[in-house]
Amino acid sequence: MALSIFVGLATIFGTSEGIRQSQAMARRDEHRSRRCNILARCTKSSQYSCLVEGKRLVLSGDKLYVDTGIIHDEPFGHPFSGYFLPYPETKYSGLVSSISDDPPIMNWVYIDRETYEVKFGTRPHAEHNFNGPFDCTREERRLNFGGWEGFVVVKEGNFGLCILIAIVII
Repeated sequence: MALSIFVGLATIFGTSEGIRQSQAMARRDEHRSRRCNILARCTKSSQYSCLVEGKRLVLSGDKLYVDTGIIHDEPFGHPFSGYFLPYPETKYSGLVSSISDDPPIMNWVYIDRETYEVKFGTRPHAEHNFNGPFDCTREERRLNFGGWEGFVVVKEGNFGLCILIAIVII
């Protein structure tokens, strides 16, 4: 009698734990498939923090930039609007973003194998570069690549725009 009660309680506990885990996975998958924008955050204070902090990422040419907003009245690039998607023929997630609204076109985000710049392009462009795994931190607040939050911002020219560069540990 006591053994059957113990087995019954263990079954109920195991079932409820399985349901809770599947609900958590469903919430995480739903969050990852929702389109989002990316804002730059400075973890350390510097003379450039005010130019970068809270600014959004935009796509221009074939690179991702932090739009510092220094050039007023001149739109620069397309705002990043993307989500995680399983990268074809791999076991990890890639990152895609729209590159235009009309017509809606999506491109893969990848890290250039030579320069480590964060770029975007069609699948043939992304295939021979570092195309994943992209993910979020546990708090679902910060982007990481290969489990590491290794991104820096580098000023390019006198445009007041900054390229996003990944620091990749190989």
